[in-house]
Amino acid sequence: MTNYQKEKIFSNKFIKNFLENESTEILKNKYKFAEIASSLAYYLKSFSNINKLLDYISLIFKHIFSENIILIIPLNYEGDIWNENIKISVNDKYLTIQKEINKFLNQFHFSKNFKIKEILTFENALKNNFKEYKIETKKIISRGKCRGFIYIFSKDIYIQSITEDSNFNFIENCLAVGLENHYLLKTKKKHENVDREISTGAEIQSQLLPDYCPIIHGIDLAAHCRPALQLGGDYYDFMCLKTNISEKRKEKSRWAFVIGDVMGKGIPAGLLMTMLRGMLRAEVLTGLPPDRILHDLNQLAINDLDQSHRFVTLFYSDYDPRTRKLRFANAAHNPPLLWKSSDQKIIKLDAEGFVLGLQKDAEYQCGEIKLNQNDLVLYYTDGVIDTSNSLGQRFDEERLIKTLTKFCKQSYSSQEILNKIFKKLDDFTGQNRHLEDDASMVIFQLK
Repeated sequence: MTNYQKEKIFSNKFIKNFLENESTEILKNKYKFAEIASSLAYYLKSFSNINKLLDYISLIFKHIFSENIILIIPLNYEGDIWNENIKISVNDKYLTIQKEINKFLNQFHFSKNFKIKEILTFENALKNNFKEYKIETKKIISRGKCRGFIYIFSKDIYIQSITEDSNFNFIENCLAVGLENHYLLKTKKKHENVDREISTGAEIQSQLLPDYCPIIHGIDLAAHCRPALQLGGDYYDFMCLKTNISEKRKEKSRWAFVIGDVMGKGIPAGLLMTMLRGMLRAEVLTGLPPDRILHDLNQLAINDLDQSHRFVTLFYSDYDPRTRKLRFANAAHNPPLLWKSSDQKIIKLDAEGFVLGLQKDAEYQCGEIKLNQNDLVLYYTDGVIDTSNSLGQRFDEERLIKTLTKFCKQSYSSQEILNKIFKKLDDFTGQNRHLEDDASMVIFQLK
């Protein structure tokens, strides 16, 4: 190089012009990238546009990193490979390799329950199939969780990795945020659906349960159902066996007390119990003894229960205030606890019988007992004794018997005993713990 050429290259005028041109080019690139960033921000604000965001990011990669082939494999909400949203960003001169990558992706089958270790098998297969390329892997990370993978194909193995490029990292972070927004939206919708189901279920259950306890001669009656977060199938009811009489005469008529639980949770369980309630109310009016009521109810409901793959436990009893006799039959429900005041002890009211919906020709036994003043009967569902504490211990039947015995020895009303048992359940489970199943109780004691 001559001295003249050196003077020309390193002259102040040349350097000034060079820097001005470079500054103009840098400024253009900055404005261009500012537009890209603005567009990305728009798509990030539109949570439902995750598909467009992936398309747009693929397009950006194509123009900014035109010498690379970039494969984007996102994970869906369930954590599986999101096959329909896999994107390949390529320059037009690499269209042939794009077809080869698509062919490879179609041949490689990820399992339905994708495990993260499978990605290593995929990556090894990818590198073996495209040995002429240097392939780098970049995880898409958001909130400490892997949301997908980016694979960068380079022809020149000596070229600097684009993973160190600030523009690439900015775009990759935008992609991570976009995917995270999509997952959060899905989670929000899922919670809204659960809330709607709980609301609908609570409405169904509120229609199942009596609004108030009836007035029955010589009886102090109390009842309550504490629903779990997930709707269960608890049910209790009081029915006068005679309908076309005055309220005053009903007080001394025979009354049916029933409590039951459908296997399973959610709206289907609630709807099934609604159906059974209607059938039972019709059966009660026949005035048949408890064992015949359960036998006929089982035959009426067997087909519906069989099709729903559910069964029902149910305790049915009727009480005559004039004779103080309680008759009962049990379809494998938790036997009620009877406090015999004269003996100062508790006995179980049980009778042999299958759950409803299990056997078409099931037979039920009928029990009968005469009650005396200050005797008390507690009907309950398994949500009471299955309640557990932080150590995993159940409240269990033995603890319930001890609790009831303690309160029966004192002069409490039925409502007071009911409240105290629920308070005991709360103390047992501890703070911030919710019931896993509905807990229902009915108490009546003779005055």
